[in-house]
Amino acid sequence: MELLKPTAIFICLGILLLSASAFSLANAKTQYHEFVVQATSVKRLCNTHNSITVNGMFPGPTLEVNNGDTLVVNVANKAHYNITIHWHGVRQIRTAWADGPEFVTQCPIRPGGSYTYRFRIQGQEGTLWWHAHSSWLRATVYGALIIRPKNGTSYPFPKPRRETPLLLGEWWDANPMDVVRESTRTGGSPNISDAYTINGQPGDLYNCSSKDTSIVPIDFGETNLLRIINAGLNQPLFFTVANHRLTVVGADASYIKPFTTSVVVLGPGQTTDVLITGDQPPGRYYIAARAYHTALNVPFDNTTTTAILEYKAAPCAAKEGLTATPIRPTLPAYNDTATVTAFTTSFRSIEKVEVPTEIDESLFLTIGLGLDNCPPNYPSSRCQGPNSTRFTSSMSNVSFVLPSNFSLLQAHHHGIPGVFTSDFPANPQVTFDYTGNVSQSLWQPIRGTKLYRLKFGSRVQIVLQGTSIVTPENHPIHLHGYDFYIIAEGFGNFNPRNDTGKFNLVDPPMRNTVGVPANGWAVIRFVADNPGVWIMHCHLDVHITWGLAMAFLVENGHEETQTLEEPPADMPLC
Repeated sequence: MELLKPTAIFICLGILLLSASAFSLANAKTQYHEFVVQATSVKRLCNTHNSITVNGMFPGPTLEVNNGDTLVVNVANKAHYNITIHWHGVRQIRTAWADGPEFVTQCPIRPGGSYTYRFRIQGQEGTLWWHAHSSWLRATVYGALIIRPKNGTSYPFPKPRRETPLLLGEWWDANPMDVVRESTRTGGSPNISDAYTINGQPGDLYNCSSKDTSIVPIDFGETNLLRIINAGLNQPLFFTVANHRLTVVGADASYIKPFTTSVVVLGPGQTTDVLITGDQPPGRYYIAARAYHTALNVPFDNTTTTAILEYKAAPCAAKEGLTATPIRPTLPAYNDTATVTAFTTSFRSIEKVEVPTEIDESLFLTIGLGLDNCPPNYPSSRCQGPNSTRFTSSMSNVSFVLPSNFSLLQAHHHGIPGVFTSDFPANPQVTFDYTGNVSQSLWQPIRGTKLYRLKFGSRVQIVLQGTSIVTPENHPIHLHGYDFYIIAEGFGNFNPRNDTGKFNLVDPPMRNTVGVPANGWAVIRFVADNPGVWIMHCHLDVHITWGLAMAFLVENGHEETQTLEEPPADMPLC
């Protein structure tokens, strides 16, 4: 990864390991880190921009911990935007104050301010990541979070010779905050990205990018672990390595039954761990990623980012007549839903798991886009959606509105009235053909800050039903504070009479982000055993900007270990 020199006048502190004193059991330790959020001069494609980064790095620093460790990360905001950091996939048991989504679990860290995140990794191993959870700042503010097994334990597969995090991102040849602000002003779609990246580099298929293409080393005969993260804002991605098979062994910090594939699919927010073996003639092979796109008549970035898998023996091999030009892979067509379905339905937990079978709370949530009528006092320049409308999105016809004076968790914990209501509907108020020709009278949702209340220990099932409102699309839905089991998915309208027969209650995969198929559905289950306020949202940032989100309010249990901790003294004020 590239360390970039900051152009700001203050000193970048970098990642600073102040202490590793092991005061907890099982050799767990506490790691202290310093994140400095700042403007950094970044050159990509043919231009240089001031981008918001952490510690002057793009992507940001990789954090490496063991299962059971505690992380203490002080975030100092030296940029000119509000910022929060979300630790994507970390369960945050009783530490919801550290989860990070702006105005959900905390008020933002203002320019010049700071906040210290404190949380423990409990029962999770594999690959997660961290990113900004304030507007579109996560376009450049993100990094890997690698969780290794506890000391004295090992992976459930042979230990790899090398491990390489590969962060897939999107790059705008502009300030991403200006892009989303212009979209919010006009009510239209935001400009698409100009490139995809692997570890911050677009790769040599783009102009002005050839010399900085990321290199991933391998030696003939060795098996390495690739930790793949889709940190992109708005696009699921296909991923492949030319002429090499990939053995999937983990996803979202959970081990799975290994299976072999030539292509990996990741929605934004998802991670996948794969083993790759150096079993090809020594040389150079492209690692490549490009878009999986399902929305109809919607523009998207149809470019391809590359890195290079390079055998250490490649220079000698080249002298013997093998070309040094990387071998190109074949990627699926951008709309190859059959390949996506075959991949996602291959996931199984590594062993039999305890899936909730008795359900206390059963929710049916519709998800999709929408169009708001142009308000009477708006000029036409602010209504540039289809037919002079403004784009919106919703869950169960509620377009989620974030508060601005308090965070939702703060309002709940301190009993502050008027910030939210707890009447989010468990079922659609109107039943319709969700994936058919939906009447345009159903295209405009209501706006509100509505939460759904869950008692501690409730066993929850959620049917996530995609809709064809405006356009069908694959939606990566992320739930904060929890992992969940994906027990089934399918196309069309979910039918409880027929589709419950497809439920896998033996070894379904555990994830924190599920890709709901375009014009289809997915069913997830979890136990509400973590108190706090937890947002569930589409990880396409344009969709959450438009309101495709809701939140659960999980009440405290009866024991101290079932109760939300008190807020830290340095919580930012709104």
